[in-house]
Amino acid sequence: MLHRSSALAMFLLSSLNLLGNGGRREFRAGVVFGFGNGFGNGNGGIVRTVITTTIATRTKTTKGRATALVGTSIFGSTAEAEASSSPSSPSSPSATDNAPASSSTTTSSSTSTSSSSSSSSYDYSKLKMEDVVSLCKRRGIVFPSSEIYNGYAGFFDYGPLGTELKRNVKDAFWTEFVRAREDVVGIDSSIIHNPSTWKSSGHLDGFSDPMVDCRETKLRYRADQLYTSPAILLDNDRGGNDKDDGDGGGGGGILLGYVTVMEGNDVDMIKSAETQAKKLLKESSGRDDVKDARSGRDARFKPFEFVDLTQVTEDIMRRVPSPGSGKPTLTMPRDFNLMFSTNVGAMQDATSLAYLRPETAQGIFINYKNVLGSSRLKLPFGIAQIGKAFRNEITPRNFIFRSREFEQMEIEYFIPPGDEEVWGPYHRDWIRDSRSFLEGVGLRSELLGYDVHSGDGLAHYARACTDITFKFPFGTQELMGIAARGDFDLRSHTEGSGKVLDYFDEDTKEKFTPHVIEPSLGVDRLVLALICSAYAEDEINGEKRNYLSFHPRIAPVKVAVLPLVKNKEPLVDAARALFGKLQRRWNVMYDQTGAIGRRYRRADEIGVPYCITVDFDTIEKDGAVTVRDRDTTEQVRIPLDEVVPYLSKMIDGY
Repeated sequence: MLHRSSALAMFLLSSLNLLGNGGRREFRAGVVFGFGNGFGNGNGGIVRTVITTTIATRTKTTKGRATALVGTSIFGSTAEAEASSSPSSPSSPSATDNAPASSSTTTSSSTSTSSSSSSSSYDYSKLKMEDVVSLCKRRGIVFPSSEIYNGYAGFFDYGPLGTELKRNVKDAFWTEFVRAREDVVGIDSSIIHNPSTWKSSGHLDGFSDPMVDCRETKLRYRADQLYTSPAILLDNDRGGNDKDDGDGGGGGGILLGYVTVMEGNDVDMIKSAETQAKKLLKESSGRDDVKDARSGRDARFKPFEFVDLTQVTEDIMRRVPSPGSGKPTLTMPRDFNLMFSTNVGAMQDATSLAYLRPETAQGIFINYKNVLGSSRLKLPFGIAQIGKAFRNEITPRNFIFRSREFEQMEIEYFIPPGDEEVWGPYHRDWIRDSRSFLEGVGLRSELLGYDVHSGDGLAHYARACTDITFKFPFGTQELMGIAARGDFDLRSHTEGSGKVLDYFDEDTKEKFTPHVIEPSLGVDRLVLALICSAYAEDEINGEKRNYLSFHPRIAPVKVAVLPLVKNKEPLVDAARALFGKLQRRWNVMYDQTGAIGRRYRRADEIGVPYCITVDFDTIEKDGAVTVRDRDTTEQVRIPLDEVVPYLSKMIDGY
């Protein structure tokens, strides 16, 4: 393995070299140092910097956009659990994870009494979306919507645990950015606005994604999520015969045709492309130039050079196979508006046409004057909102990452007008605070990165935009965006409504239209990121354990109360009394069925951070209970009257 300082130096040098290669981004086999991708307004950007033999390159539509993984680890991560051991308790068979610690091994309420031998072995790079989806359904986190009717693409239902997890995420955001600040207030606007709202905001004319159709299968795809590359056979004897048929295949080999892959992680894209290239080779085996190039040896292909379909010419598109038919049956890209339409009132004509909001931001802007007049706020100040949004995605994919109904958490932070010297510090502060929040709710720092938009990667109205990215199993994608939007929105709604949306500065006696910094985060994306980040495996006393290492702040169930046995009334009564007390503070569970070790595992799998075992010592000797930590499996003995203060400090931080 490379030394960390050497690897970091290579990463920085490689990143600098990438900026001057004409927009083409290479990704290679070997140790991946960093990668990022951003979505938003239909644009994306990818920078992949790695080492060893080149396998493929990918070119994205956005120009002048680079990814910086500032402050992130360049190595793969492994979930770690601290392991320690202590002598067995004399009053129990063994002080392991399968038996609670006894009071005879403790001297104070904060003294560790026992922990099992826990050996972390989980490699995050091996996590598959199939594992995440299976866990979510099995444990009641997320279900496919309308499943008894075979589901409905792009829609999902949250189960009992998912509902609690989602609520905790929203509460954490609201506490962090609204209740804990004096300069931010909240609103809850309607889902359907006056249709003129969307005309003024530009959504009616420009809120679209590029789409291609398969003429044979009638399937539709987002053009910027489909990649194609020429499949070029290298000449084994001469290293390429420099043949080029003028269709974009380039020199250095024999053009067999084109391959098409869906956007994903490098490994999956390359694997799919290689499979298609081998099929093209088999179909071309009768060609004389192919026979000469192979010369009885194994075929070698030129590294794939992927470009998304928005960059493909009509001539090349005639040769690009559709993922559905395997034949060149795709149309040229065209715009597809993403807004859901509906009708309001008894009539269904042009006068009743309305739209489900595609974002929550416009509800804030059209309420700017109301909030300003009723709350006596002074610049700088923010208005926050959490709510549903709807987008008719062409190809919803990657589970709840990209769906047609989702929730957003957004803040519009209004600041004085000015150049970068004015808005720059506010923008940087919100980037810092947003990153801090994401890490504070439990996302692992090494899975986070930054994607800085520039040039054509920016929306036409934006001064700057930085995405905080997350390394999902399907690749690194945008998680949270922080944009400097200028005064575009308030100015547009002033023009569209005829109502002046300005601000009067009592100190300078000036009127002006404020500028805006917008932090925007999807609830569903954050939930998915939290599940992926928390997914862990380790080994306890030789037994494999799967668990979710949720931060106690957002864990759907905070505590599991476990009576050691279920057939001793005094013990059960004590456990039920404690359970009822804890219910008033947190979402807790009561489990009395099965061996104690098995109950621990059930709680671990759904991410319960603390298990409390009520045993015979509780009612006969010390009036204390055993509190077990999920991640370390460490056990401490806590007096009953100290349980709530102890848990409050561990869960809520105070």
